[in-house]
Amino acid sequence: MHVNVMIDPDDLDEARRGKQAVEEIFRAAVALGGTISGEHGIGYVKAPYLGMALTPDTIDCMRRLKRMFDPNGILNPGKVFFD
Repeated sequence: MHVNVMIDPDDLDEARRGKQAVEEIFRAAVALGGTISGEHGIGYVKAPYLGMALTPDTIDCMRRLKRMFDPNGILNPGKVFFD
């Protein structure tokens, strides 16, 4: 299942409520045994929520693998890992 929360980014209250809705959807998905991402990866939007689905050790391992295979940070720069 794929869910998009559509908001007017110029409406600050609507944007805040949209962000809150996204977080609640991700929490519910993980609580039900799902994940926050599927075939489209994590990207910019879901990166802040990665810790809901993966342990800190797993994320650290992923970060180290990314650095090992992409030491210059040229592959999908700024996606998932922002360092």
